[in-house]
Amino acid sequence: MNTERDSETTFEEDSQPNDEVVPYSDDETEDELEDQEPAVEPEQNRVNREAEENREPFRKDCTWQVKANDRNFHEQPQFMNTKFLCIKESKYANNAIKTYKYNALTFLPMNLFEQFKRAANFYFLVLLILQAIPQITTLAWYTTLVPLLVVLGITAIKDLVDDVARHKMDNEINNRTCEVIKDGRFKIAKWKEVQVGDVIRLKKNDFIPADILLLSSSEPNSLCYVETAELDGETNLKFKMALEATHQYLQNENSLATFDGFIECEEPNNRLDKFTGTLFWRKTSFPLDADKILLRGCVIRNTDFCHGLVIFAGADTKIMKNSGKTRFKRTKIDYLMNYMVYTIFVVLILLSAGLAIGHAYWEAQVGNFSWYLYDGEDATPSYRGFLNFWGYIIVLNTLVPISLYVSVEVIRLGQSYFINWDLQMYYPEKDTPAKARTTTLNEQLGQIHYVFSDKTGTLTQNIMTFKKCCINGQIYGDHRDASQHNHSKIEQVDFSWNMYADGKLAFYDHYLIEQIQSGKEPEVRQFFFLLAVCHTVMVDRLDSQLNYQAASPDEGALVNAARNFGFAFLARTQNTITISELGTERTYNVLAILDFNSDRKRMSIIVRTPEGNIKLYCKGADTVIYERLHRMNPTKQETQDALDIFASETLRTLCLCYKEIEEKEFEEWNKKFMAASIASSNRDEALDKVYEEIEKDLILLGATAIEDKLQDGVPETISKLAKADIKIWVLTGDKKETAENIGFACELLTEDTTICYGEDINALLHTRMENQRNRGGVYAKFVPQVHEPFFPSGGNRALIITGSWLNEILLEKKTKKSNILKLKFPRTEEERRMRTQSKRRLEAKKEQQQQNFVDLACECSAVICCRVTPKQKAMVVDLVKRYKKAITLAIGDGANDVNMIKTAHIGVGISGQEGMQAVMSSDYSFAQFRYLQRLLLVHGRWSYIRMCKFLRYFFYKNFAFTLVHFWYSFFNGYSAQTAYEDWFITLYNVLYSSLPVLLMGLLDQDVSDKLSLRFPGLYVVGQRDLLFNYRRFFVSLLHGILTSMILFFIPFGAYLQTVGQDGEAPSDYQSFAVTIASALIITVNFQIGLDTSYWTFVNAFSIFGSIALYFGIMFDFHSAGIHVLFPSAFQFTGTASNALRQPYIWLTIILTVAVCLLPVVAIRFLSMTIWPSESDKIQKHRKRLKAEEQWKRRQVFRRGVSTRRSAYAFSHQRGYADLISSGRSIRKKRSPLDAVIADGTAEYRRTVES
Repeated sequence: MNTERDSETTFEEDSQPNDEVVPYSDDETEDELEDQEPAVEPEQNRVNREAEENREPFRKDCTWQVKANDRNFHEQPQFMNTKFLCIKESKYANNAIKTYKYNALTFLPMNLFEQFKRAANFYFLVLLILQAIPQITTLAWYTTLVPLLVVLGITAIKDLVDDVARHKMDNEINNRTCEVIKDGRFKIAKWKEVQVGDVIRLKKNDFIPADILLLSSSEPNSLCYVETAELDGETNLKFKMALEATHQYLQNENSLATFDGFIECEEPNNRLDKFTGTLFWRKTSFPLDADKILLRGCVIRNTDFCHGLVIFAGADTKIMKNSGKTRFKRTKIDYLMNYMVYTIFVVLILLSAGLAIGHAYWEAQVGNFSWYLYDGEDATPSYRGFLNFWGYIIVLNTLVPISLYVSVEVIRLGQSYFINWDLQMYYPEKDTPAKARTTTLNEQLGQIHYVFSDKTGTLTQNIMTFKKCCINGQIYGDHRDASQHNHSKIEQVDFSWNMYADGKLAFYDHYLIEQIQSGKEPEVRQFFFLLAVCHTVMVDRLDSQLNYQAASPDEGALVNAARNFGFAFLARTQNTITISELGTERTYNVLAILDFNSDRKRMSIIVRTPEGNIKLYCKGADTVIYERLHRMNPTKQETQDALDIFASETLRTLCLCYKEIEEKEFEEWNKKFMAASIASSNRDEALDKVYEEIEKDLILLGATAIEDKLQDGVPETISKLAKADIKIWVLTGDKKETAENIGFACELLTEDTTICYGEDINALLHTRMENQRNRGGVYAKFVPQVHEPFFPSGGNRALIITGSWLNEILLEKKTKKSNILKLKFPRTEEERRMRTQSKRRLEAKKEQQQQNFVDLACECSAVICCRVTPKQKAMVVDLVKRYKKAITLAIGDGANDVNMIKTAHIGVGISGQEGMQAVMSSDYSFAQFRYLQRLLLVHGRWSYIRMCKFLRYFFYKNFAFTLVHFWYSFFNGYSAQTAYEDWFITLYNVLYSSLPVLLMGLLDQDVSDKLSLRFPGLYVVGQRDLLFNYRRFFVSLLHGILTSMILFFIPFGAYLQTVGQDGEAPSDYQSFAVTIASALIITVNFQIGLDTSYWTFVNAFSIFGSIALYFGIMFDFHSAGIHVLFPSAFQFTGTASNALRQPYIWLTIILTVAVCLLPVVAIRFLSMTIWPSESDKIQKHRKRLKAEEQWKRRQVFRRGVSTRRSAYAFSHQRGYADLISSGRSIRKKRSPLDAVIADGTAEYRRTVES
């Protein structure tokens, strides 16, 4: 068995998951990772492989072909796909974005088609057709047509408004402009007119309209800086660089217009970090990778202009491919409501069939022998019963409430506006209100079990701030004056003495400034000098203003801190760096930059001072720095203690150190360094080994502490949501250390938390799978499945897992297949059977492993997934949806969160940031994470309670109204005669009982918003579906049935033997109908008064106004004047005035209403007294609670007491060291373009700016 299992799939050897890397890209297939041995290697693959030795082999043919400046090329027959019948279109998408559903021609037919896909609407359409058949109609056609038109009209208007908004948004994007080469010149063109193969020019701060190949730019070596906030929420700049050939030859308009390059590359996909292709130009092939591609949605920064060739446009761009499949989201209540409507359909058919059988029996026993009932038709009793079946379908049609769906839509629309208008969710700094971008999911906000959150830009501001430091064993950064005395309140340090200070650093330790200026401790000045010199930041000086561009916000924060404390980084060349040291400019020769990577966790720089001394300056994570310190470091323990303090405050720490190097020692080392730099294979490993030789015996200077600023209120929000039994999972692409650090900062993790990592749970899951396999066998299906917890009860556990471990555990990892599985077509029946069985076993194993992982993760109080791809984020959300059947919410701010946002039941986008891609795909948006608690605990809970109350009442009032016909049938020979006037039936749901229930669905609240936030435990009723379920539904039905019995039988009994004041019996059919209708209207409107928790003038007015409206309309419809005008439509002439002048009738109505309502009052009183809910208890004491001092979280927020080391403050990738040391980033003055020689080779005078 084991041998067979091993033959199914074998994981790649030596493939222990790497916590530091993002796993394979989303679109990679197993074919790309198999060990294939093709007979002839494609030429394209060979070129790419030889050009870039570090690239993964490109296994598939490049089928996407782009010809520069040639639109006709892409219209050739081989690029055309059949769209419909003989209609063909190019496989190359145009650049227009389309998110709308309708246009002027398709709106009416498509919208009606979509509306009639709803079972209730289609049912009423069929009913309308039945009412047009004279033999079976029992009600006038208008009783169905009027409500149906109202429902269709309101829904159509709402859909039209939504689609017009989508049209406007699409037009705004599609009509943006850029410059495109047409007829040999750059001309202004709209984005929607851009096509694949066009050469475009973009300027500083322009959005990139499509995925383009960078050809040249205004920067040295055609560098181009881009901001990717739209993609990943990060505001630190990334750089792209053009090919040397295109940089050299494609600088002016003429050369760009004649550019005829040909590109073969991969098909459009969603891999943001990868691109593989080749440019063929001038009889030479040039390999292309992601560093040369500018993606749609990014913004050009710090680059005056750049030129590019469009490769992917519109729907083919990577940002659109990453948006995931748009899912039509419906709430849990929607599904439940539909099932209940189907249940009512069944009840309706059963009732109609039973009454039709009763009519057939009555006709056979009574009707055929009563000469006065003869209607001139000699139909058989069974045929009459058949006609009466359809007659009762029409009479009892109001069991299925036609206005239910439109009422639900109106309530949801109103609740959406309340979210939009909530000033407590408005963010004034960015002028950003909360926005409900969909109106169909509000009540689902009150049922959330799991929240999946991005980190960067969602929990954090992505702003790094220098907070504290430790120099020579002394901690700086507390509130102190220049005399080293602590103060609780002290003014910020004034940096006006420093001409380079940017004025943005808030620092309160005046003693540190005193130490810097006095120079008593040289280590203090050396500390900040190290920060100013040891980095890969690049500087741009405009109007004497310094503008730093860093590979990570951490490094930018440190260089800015040094600048504010008097050590300003001013300029750099290929091998020099200039620093202003307390106003004195000094230039140092840079001998080597030892760059950061995720294994080294440190960077160093070797410089020669103006005095000729050689020094190495190093900064890095304490774990690697302490291993390389000289054993004689007097401040080692003090710095260690300071690091523990910084870690307890969840600040990001770095250790700083230095050493002096002898000339001879450096020369020997430099030879090894130069040799490693030009190594043809394993260059990175060779360099790391050489770096190790020089980075030893270091002298410790101190440590820095940077705050990765959380958004305001994040810990408080997470704490509140946890009390509401909502679990928070963080899904991020950041490093494990960074994610763990943020977990402590926002109190997801505490010192008491036991953290499990990927390797830990992999072992647990492996053991569980073995146990399950051992328990399996012949009798496995007869043994009941028992849920065994993974961890012992008690204790607080959290799971931190990386994307690589996630793939390993969930069996999503790319695998090599055995020879059997490599066969494209099984050769024998036995092979086919073995292959099928292998696939089934693999699928079963994978499903069981995923189920086990979800069970394990859900036992943890917090889960943090780091280094995950956008697809993995969506996969984690989908696993919880699938295996826990829980309601999920995803919140993020970048394009890498879009897939997750669309997968979750509710998607929330953080707006007001630079990136708006997540907002465009979200259901709700606001500017700060802290508003999530109000969205869920207030608006979500209220919406859920209101919708549940509305639905319970709606079903009740319709059953109470309709089933009176059922009881009446026993006394009219089951003849399908109605118990009410036709116009009353028409207007009952439209006018007489609609407004109070709508207002309850819009305005009702059990407790105030402040109490909802104060007592998050109130939220659990929605998670447990306590207020609306099948039990509640059948209770409402039973309540409606009993009410209908009382409404019919009390007036029926009162009318049996009655004489009025005038001596006449008022027991005619029309008076009876008026009595029942009047009692019904008063009962259902008073009943909603009993259901209302929050009384306003509007509620009271609607209840009594509805009753008054009923009587006013009834008297009008029963008047002689309207009967004269429409004699066939209004036949109850004078009934109301004759019947309602009898006191006996009024007493009957009062008795009927009392018998209906008094038991309800008694039951409510007993339940609130004996079995009060949490909400009832709070309502009872709300005055006392309101009088108490408002509950607040403690003002001084201590960020936890963790002794864990916080994350090292570097970027996720290498810095700009290669650029700096090669000189490619240094700006040079370019010669005029007319100096370009005839053969097209551009030569530049290379004069370095002083």
